[in-house]
Amino acid sequence: MQAEPTTSLVGEEYEVEIGPVAHGGHCIARTAEGQVLFVRHALPGERVVAKVTEGEEGARFLRADAVRILEASKDRIEAPCPFAGPGRCGGCDWQHAKPGAQRRLKADVLAEQLRRLAGLTPEEAGWDGTVVPAEGDKLPAGEVPQWRTRVQYAVDAEGHAGLRRHRSHEVERIDLCMIAAPGVSELGIEKHEWAGMESVEAIAATGSQDRQVILTPRPGGRLPLVELDKPVSVMRVDEKAGGVHRVHGRPFVRERADGRTHRVGAGGFWQVHPKAADTLVTAVMQGLLPRKGEMALDLYCGVGLFAGALADRLGDKGAVLGIESGKRAVEDARHNLADFPRVRIEQGKVESVLPRTGITEVDLIVLDPPRAGAGRDTVKHLASLRARRIAYVACDPAALARDLGYFGENGYRVRMLRAFDLFPMTHHVECVAILEPAAKGA
Repeated sequence: MQAEPTTSLVGEEYEVEIGPVAHGGHCIARTAEGQVLFVRHALPGERVVAKVTEGEEGARFLRADAVRILEASKDRIEAPCPFAGPGRCGGCDWQHAKPGAQRRLKADVLAEQLRRLAGLTPEEAGWDGTVVPAEGDKLPAGEVPQWRTRVQYAVDAEGHAGLRRHRSHEVERIDLCMIAAPGVSELGIEKHEWAGMESVEAIAATGSQDRQVILTPRPGGRLPLVELDKPVSVMRVDEKAGGVHRVHGRPFVRERADGRTHRVGAGGFWQVHPKAADTLVTAVMQGLLPRKGEMALDLYCGVGLFAGALADRLGDKGAVLGIESGKRAVEDARHNLADFPRVRIEQGKVESVLPRTGITEVDLIVLDPPRAGAGRDTVKHLASLRARRIAYVACDPAALARDLGYFGENGYRVRMLRAFDLFPMTHHVECVAILEPAAKGA
């Protein structure tokens, strides 16, 4: 039997009252017929005209942009960035909200995810309900923190660099990204031509003068001669051979955090905000309170940021095992931690490597999983190791809340949770949760 054809509602406009913020950088509204709208460029309490950008009749929800503001929130400002707004650059979600309001919106999302997915109130999670700005980021409305030390520019068919529009492959040409760190902006990526390139990623290290660009050519595209406004090393993504290859300069940048220098190879993970690595190490160590001689795990350890911080505090008789799936990141971690003889880094997926180690008990665990979270099976295994404290670092509140629920099922409670605004102007928020065996809190 042939399915009934569906009618697209893209372009339809609805006058709606904007409800609460939702996870993902939008707010919730309903049409007069009761259909749910996820509306970007709006704020709770406003009355707007919302224009549908995705969806069809009978769909569970529609996506829309607020194209006219009929009744504005007191938290609304004129977007500082000239490239922000409906149908424009998709890099930021909250350019139209005062900085304090952005943090309140993120706190509302985190509280809702904790309640819905973990069954926890802020009080039960040991959270004061605030999202804390990074040092130096508390700016007046209309000013934008220049925090993004890694920016991936998309390149259009004419070779101009820009940023992707929201949920689109279309490129918004820009002449400056306002949230880019000065070390990225000074390269002048936007004013150069990048014919034959799919994307150009620019990296400005924190704590060193290292600058790097990573070029991804289109099929058959030839590398341009890279002459930027500052000295820079150049890498190339080779989709056929796989991996990232050096064109000239160092194949890594040197990042500084926790009093140590970390080598980070091209394409390797490092926190994007210049204050993030130190902020997170401080929160994790204050929560774990490492003791000399303890045994710790650093899972999804990247280039060894937390492993190094742990090893430094556990002393000569302590030991740290790090597990990381990325081959290049493991090489960097081993290099970065070579002066700690009691640190070992294993390559592979946590769920595969950890059971093979034969470890049945540890004192401390740090995990910083990818956006999807650790998952029920991994959490169950971690809980069986009976660590006295666990630090969970998360960039996604939904994944964090789900995993906190799994920890609750396996005998752990949240002792403390802190939330940091390490991605200003976007909907993203970074959290550190400290867990301990529930019996201690009984």
